[in-house]
Amino acid sequence: MIATLSPGQDSNQGLTCFVIGPIGDSYSANGTAEREAYEHHLRIFEQMIAPACQKYDIAAVRSDGIPHAGDINEQICRHVIQSDLVIANVSGGNPNVMYELGLRHITGKPTIHIGEHGQLPFDIASIRTIRYHSSRSGLADARRDIENALEVGLRDGFEPLTPARVLRGIETVDGTSNSSEHAREEDEDSPGLLDEFVAIEDGLGEMTADMEAISKTIETIGALTEQSNTELLDLTEANVPASARLAAVARYAQSISAPAEELSRNAQAFAGRMPPLDSGVRAALGLVEATPPAERDEDTKEFLVQLIELDASAQESMAHLSGFGTAADGLTGLSRYLRKPVKNISTAVKQVASVMTCIEDWADKARTLSRDSNE
Repeated sequence: MIATLSPGQDSNQGLTCFVIGPIGDSYSANGTAEREAYEHHLRIFEQMIAPACQKYDIAAVRSDGIPHAGDINEQICRHVIQSDLVIANVSGGNPNVMYELGLRHITGKPTIHIGEHGQLPFDIASIRTIRYHSSRSGLADARRDIENALEVGLRDGFEPLTPARVLRGIETVDGTSNSSEHAREEDEDSPGLLDEFVAIEDGLGEMTADMEAISKTIETIGALTEQSNTELLDLTEANVPASARLAAVARYAQSISAPAEELSRNAQAFAGRMPPLDSGVRAALGLVEATPPAERDEDTKEFLVQLIELDASAQESMAHLSGFGTAADGLTGLSRYLRKPVKNISTAVKQVASVMTCIEDWADKARTLSRDSNE
């Protein structure tokens, strides 16, 4: 199916392009990372995206360039959904960008991906993307690539890009449906919308199971640690030789070695489920948001509750894990016997922390949508 612009629109006059991507902070002090990010992405917009759109009389705007007063989040959503064209800079896999991109694909309207070399999220790296280098010549080359994409799209129509297969076959916001056409084109064994939602639910269930396993392992290590502390305290009070205390530490290290390895494996599994799930969950949340609250079924509500409960479980486990990891790091200098189990614990802390931001974002959006459903 080819994505087209407004029916009957025989010229480019009045076409709008909303640019989603990282922005940075224009109010940060010079030399800060936030200010440098702002300058970097402004240069990409001014030297690459805006000139390419201007060549075809398309008005390009970023979120910080929306001229009207109002709720910025609502304005962004409206521009993402209603603009004739969206150019999405997916560099770095910014969570807000990925969410907005998923929301855009619900509409079925023209979308162009761009991304800096070496910074494409691996789970959408296979989607056709205009890649650029941030050098002067690199931006010029990419500008021409965008111009070519616009020329072909305006002439022949834009092919829809859908990084999350969960969006296949849904009805677009303008009331048209592409489900029958997709059904003819897709292989009989390819997953459909409900299959994808089941896969998301299964993935979330597996992450919840991982968190429960992590919590149980932390409890086991904590109990062993408490026993060891009691033994070491008794030995210290008895003024035994250092060799006796070292032997106790070695026994403690041996006792937590297996649980520490299990903790690392569980944390690795937990973190490994995030990349394929993130864009799917964000797209599903976008679909929920596009559905009027009165029309959301019980399965949708359960999905939102599942995200909120996963966040609560992850926050609790992360608090225990972080505290235990900090304490464990202080033991590495006590004996070489402790280095390997402590390393496994520290690795687990980093792996769980790496996915917490995404889970928090899911839960925040789920809470907002749940409140809307209850009002």
